[in-house]
Amino acid sequence: MKFLRRFLDRIHPLFDEGGKLEKLYPLYEGVDSFLYTPGEVTGRASHVRDGMDLKRMMTTVVVALVPCIAMALWNTGYQANLAMQQPGIDVQAAEGCRGSVIGMLGSGYDPSSILSCVIHGAVFFIPVFLVCNIVGLGIEITFACIRGHDVNEGFLVTGMLLPLTLPPTIPLWQVAVATAFGVIIGKEVFGGTGKNFLNPALTARAFLYFAYPAEIVGETVWTAVDGFSGATPLGALAAANVETGMTAITGGGLGQLSVSWNQAFLGTMQGSMGETSTLACLIGAAILIFTGVGSWRIMAGVLIGAMGLSGIMCGIATGADAGTFTNAMFLMPPQWHLVTGGLAFGLVFMATDPVSAAMTQTGKWFYGGLIGVMTILIRVVNPAFPEGVMLAILFGNVFAPTIDYCVLALNIRRRKARNARAA
Repeated sequence: MKFLRRFLDRIHPLFDEGGKLEKLYPLYEGVDSFLYTPGEVTGRASHVRDGMDLKRMMTTVVVALVPCIAMALWNTGYQANLAMQQPGIDVQAAEGCRGSVIGMLGSGYDPSSILSCVIHGAVFFIPVFLVCNIVGLGIEITFACIRGHDVNEGFLVTGMLLPLTLPPTIPLWQVAVATAFGVIIGKEVFGGTGKNFLNPALTARAFLYFAYPAEIVGETVWTAVDGFSGATPLGALAAANVETGMTAITGGGLGQLSVSWNQAFLGTMQGSMGETSTLACLIGAAILIFTGVGSWRIMAGVLIGAMGLSGIMCGIATGADAGTFTNAMFLMPPQWHLVTGGLAFGLVFMATDPVSAAMTQTGKWFYGGLIGVMTILIRVVNPAFPEGVMLAILFGNVFAPTIDYCVLALNIRRRKARNARAA
């Protein structure tokens, strides 16, 4: 590491003002800042409240994502191994879509082992991760060089969040196009990190959702095996009738899933690579709350809004006369909403984005509640969008400035009234 430090110091004059590579200084500064802490200190009295800066904040979020990343690697391979044991699946053809995992492991391939599942999952997760980061960082560095400002650590989190929200079979060229759209349209056109009002990762995923729906939704995209078809719990219930109800998820009969609540909580089911495990998301939430990086008010607001509205809808549908409701999504209990789809992942890592979320303490409650309510409305009322949380968070991002404005305006009015009475 000392050699690397000396090397960076030696080439620094080339990138400094007047150097031959002056235009590429943001690239040098970004690499240096990523590897080492800045060497400069404040010369005058500073106003730093604590040691938390952008780099530490983004690094903390990445650490909180480690359980979801581990689950993405293991569960992606686990679901593929389960699918390859189904009758009618050609194992060698199933492995041909992105390299032969069986051939790589040779005679030591054991579908039931954790290592085999992790390696199998890595074959699909790592390429998506690399494409996302190469394209995204390349665009950010380009904009930094054009504008003449430093490369910040903002994409460190975006480059990790987006791959976790995608299915393992997503074409890599679509990952590249979506990443470019999310970074440019969702962030750079507004000035870069700290000035965007939309979450870039969700902007990229929304682009894929509407531009290439066949590769982002359906029954053939969730398991990394060619020729295998299987629905997610939300998709299965959305397509079920009221008489079938929750047995579409738990029944295990013909055309039904066999997923228990415990399995859904642990995440051993089909879905986006890093969103299936509520347990992994809760571990990440504990880390974010303990370090003060993630807002517990937003998380609680989303939880209260989603659980409250889903409980009301489920109660009404359960107590209604037969034939009153034709949508089986009304029958999903609140505890099932939490462990299916990306609700847990969204409320922990997406809704709490400090840039695109509400800033005021009171506003965070309303912002979180709005996202929770909109998630259930989209899921239940319109089963054509059985996920819901992605669109709900983007909807909340748009209204976050208005929520903060209203909270501040009410506080100012209340203070004026209090001062008038005191006078």
